[in-house]
Amino acid sequence: MQLDPVTMDSFSVVLVWTAISLYVLAFIAYAVDLANRSQASLAAKDARQLVGVGARAASPAASEPVVAAAPRYVWGRIGTSLTWLGFVFHLGATLLRGLAAGRVPWSNMYEFAMTGTLLMTAVYLGVLFWKDLRFLGSFMTGLVTVLLGSSSLFYVQITPLMDPLKSVWLVIHVFVASLATAFLALAFALSVLQLLQARRERMAVEAAEAPARRSMLRTIPSAEALEGLAYRFAIIGFIFWTFTLIAGAIWANDAWGRYWGFDTKEVWTFIIWVLYAGYIHARATRGWRGTRSAWLSIVGFVAVIFNFTIVNMFFEGLHAYSGLS
Repeated sequence: MQLDPVTMDSFSVVLVWTAISLYVLAFIAYAVDLANRSQASLAAKDARQLVGVGARAASPAASEPVVAAAPRYVWGRIGTSLTWLGFVFHLGATLLRGLAAGRVPWSNMYEFAMTGTLLMTAVYLGVLFWKDLRFLGSFMTGLVTVLLGSSSLFYVQITPLMDPLKSVWLVIHVFVASLATAFLALAFALSVLQLLQARRERMAVEAAEAPARRSMLRTIPSAEALEGLAYRFAIIGFIFWTFTLIAGAIWANDAWGRYWGFDTKEVWTFIIWVLYAGYIHARATRGWRGTRSAWLSIVGFVAVIFNFTIVNMFFEGLHAYSGLS
C-alpha cells in the first residue's frame, strides 16, 4: 500500500513530536547524570581527604593503597540512548516530509529547522565516537528541543517550489549551510560552558580556602580545554560556511543574473562569515583567548540563529522563503 503525500506528511508531524518528547527525556537524563557526576566528584574529594588524614595518622606498615571503583554513569548512557532514539524518529520525520514533497526537505523555514536540528543531533552523536562530550548532552538536546519545537509551531503545508529554488544548488547550498550550523552550534555550546567554567575557576582561585561546593562544572574539562574544542568545531563550521557563501553567490547568478545584490539574507550571511573569520583570526594571531574568544563564538552563533529566524520572518527580500504568510 502506497501512502499519499498528505498521509506521509501527517505521519511526519507525529514523528517530529515523538522525537521532541524523546529529546526532552534525554535532556532530563543528561541533567540527572550531571548532578550525579557532581555529587560523585565531591564525594571522591572528601574520600581523598579522609584517606590522606588516615594515612598520616597510621604507621607506614598499616597503610594500604585504596583503589576506588570506577564510576558508572548510567544516566549519561540513558541520555545518549534516548538521543539516538529521538534521532531515529527525527530522521524518519525528515525523510517522510521529503517523500511527501517529492524533493529535499529544506525549502522553507519549518523544513530547514527540521533538517538543521537533525544535523545538530547527528554531529553531536558522531563526535561522541571520537570524544566523550556527554557533558554537553543537556545543552545540545535542550537546544534541539527549543529550535525544533519552536519551528513546529510554525508548521506550513507542502507547497510547490518557487522557480528560483528549482536548482541543484538547493540541495548543495542549503545542506552545507545546515551542516555548518550544526558544527557552529557545538562551538557555541562549548563557548557557553567555557565562560561558566572560567568564572568558577576564577572564583576558586580567589577563595581557595572556601569549602568546596556542589557544581556540575567540577566534572567537565577546564576552560582552556573547552576553548580548544570550541575553536576546532568553529573552524570546521567556518569552512562549510565559506562554501555556503560561495555556493550562494553562484546560485544567485544562475537565478537572478548577478552574484551579489545586497539582499538582506546575503548581507547577514556575509556578516556571519566576517564574525567567525574575525574569531578565528583574532584567536590565532592576536592572542584573543579566554573570555573574549568565547564571546565572539557566542555572538557568531546568535547571528546565525537571527539569520534563519528573524531575517526569514520579518525582512523582505529575494530570499523570503520562510513559507509563512
